[in-house]
Amino acid sequence: MTEINQDYNYALRKIKYQETQMINICDLNLIGKEINQGDFNISISKDYFYSEEITEEDAIKVLKSSSIINLVGKDIVDLALSLNLAKRNSVKIIENVPFLMIFKFSGMY
Repeated sequence: MTEINQDYNYALRKIKYQETQMINICDLNLIGKEINQGDFNISISKDYFYSEEITEEDAIKVLKSSSIINLVGKDIVDLALSLNLAKRNSVKIIENVPFLMIFKFSGMY
């Protein structure tokens, strides 16, 4: 069994979206970084991704309990993949930084 990292490695921000909550999590070391690929620029801003720092254990709880999740960074994306929340082919890589969006359907259809 893998040992859970208790250091604060992730930035978390919860955003009210329609009638649910959208979760943004990124690797803490990416806050403030600019990513460029051709004409495409992404700012991993503190405003969008950071309201608190969380541990891996906290991240696991949030990932398992949330339905709309926006992830940026190798560590958090690998964690989500290890929890079988998405497939590797769903990950977009921009300037060597992994991005993953997860939407879990719930309810009766």
